Amino acid sequence: MPTISMFFGILISIFYKDDEQHHIPHIHARYQGKKVSVALDDGRLLTGDFPPRQLRMVQVWVDIHRDELMADWELAVAGEEPFRIAPLQ
Repeated sequence: MPTISMFFGILISIFYKDDEQHHIPHIHARYQGKKVSVALDDGRLLTGDFPPRQLRMVQVWVDIHRDELMADWELAVAGEEPFRIAPLQ
């Protein structure tokens, strides 16, 4: 599970070959012991629980970096190392 970005205490990861559970491109985020999965196409929450402010930050970050995230998703599904993506600033 490579960490592809970190900002404001939030860790963003993409799992290798993780296209079976949700069947859609998504990222995983962790913050203070809480975890979520967020869809890349529209930023919707797929699973998990996050404080509202941190979830919104992740959704904004996904919106800003959607093209890069989709490229990373394709790499990760193929079992290749995804690239790091700039944090939310």
